Amino acid sequence: MTQNPMQANSSMPSISLGADFIANPFPMLEMLRNNMPVFRYELPNGKAMWFITRFEDAIRALRDTRLSSNAYHTLGGGQAGRQSALGLERSMVFLDDPDHARLRTLVSKAFTPRFIEELRPRIEEIADALLDKVEPRKGMDLVDDFAFPLPINVISEMLGVPPEDREQIREGSSALSDATSTDPRRWQQISNFAAFVRKLIAQKRSQPADDLISRLVNTNDDDKLTEQELLGMVSLLIFAGHETTSNLIGNGMLALLSQPAQIERLKNDPSLIPGAIEELLRYCGPAVSTGPRFATEDVEIGGQVIKRGDMVNVVIGSGDRDSSQFTDPDELDVARKVERHLAFGHGIHYCLGAPLARLEGQIAFGALITRFPNLQLDCDPNTLTWRGNSVLRGLASLPVKW
Repeated sequence: MTQNPMQANSSMPSISLGADFIANPFPMLEMLRNNMPVFRYELPNGKAMWFITRFEDAIRALRDTRLSSNAYHTLGGGQAGRQSALGLERSMVFLDDPDHARLRTLVSKAFTPRFIEELRPRIEEIADALLDKVEPRKGMDLVDDFAFPLPINVISEMLGVPPEDREQIREGSSALSDATSTDPRRWQQISNFAAFVRKLIAQKRSQPADDLISRLVNTNDDDKLTEQELLGMVSLLIFAGHETTSNLIGNGMLALLSQPAQIERLKNDPSLIPGAIEELLRYCGPAVSTGPRFATEDVEIGGQVIKRGDMVNVVIGSGDRDSSQFTDPDELDVARKVERHLAFGHGIHYCLGAPLARLEGQIAFGALITRFPNLQLDCDPNTLTWRGNSVLRGLASLPVKW
């Protein structure tokens, strides 16, 4: 997605969050981090948006209850847009406690590390089947043939989405990733996706099975979700359950294949892979920022006063390159001991699916490196197309060969 340029204040150059930023946001983020780490932009509507780019400031902002995730409440309900079609204004992402905690509790048992670890054999089966399919071809589009279908199949099985319906997830999630586009086809795709989710919920209500959607639909009266909450919860789980992991696999493999010495270390010592996943999440994670927060009262961060009603963008991709936290932060080191990073956020909105993403990443990178020890890029990295926005960032394709 290409966003319209936003005018910075007079002390810094004008900055655009367009295609160049999505392809490589790190030089601009370093400039902000070093010169004005809490940086104010004036939006076309006259409102302010603040970029928070340093690690410790990001931690503080993500803990601060005065920075609300509820845009619909904070802005008087006028920003619902396409998200309302999918019920996302009643999803965990856009709610504060206690509403957030209530919804999160309903699905948290399905994402505990212990429960997720039990999925390992099935995830390994899915990964092996995908690679069996492409192995005779001696090459593939790593995004289309592996990074996307692996997490799609995993989250679909958890939710109970039939195999024949999974292509609809791709179209819907692509439209949602580009949710600010003015293309009317995007509106139609999101509308179609909402209709698909509503139909899926109705099927689980009439024919419940042993899956997460059935459990959500058939919770007891005390915990019963409204129709809009159900729509928002299922839409969020479908989208978040694959989009970020797909980006992690694609972004991470590009980073490794672009630095052969690093991938060689993993080949020689596969025990490094779990730690390497944390380093890849830090170095080139699937999200640039956490998405907007909104100040419900004046807040001081990094010596700047954020006024009530201002929008705040916590740039986790910048915090994870902060030299005050990481030695040589712009260097990829698969043996680095990453004690903490911001790729999964922080605070009450810390990513519920983090254990699943970590496990899928470990299996995906391990399978690729083991199965195809001579894996290499089959393209000029400078010609690759990136998709996303100021929140998410991932490759549209990644041609590889072996």
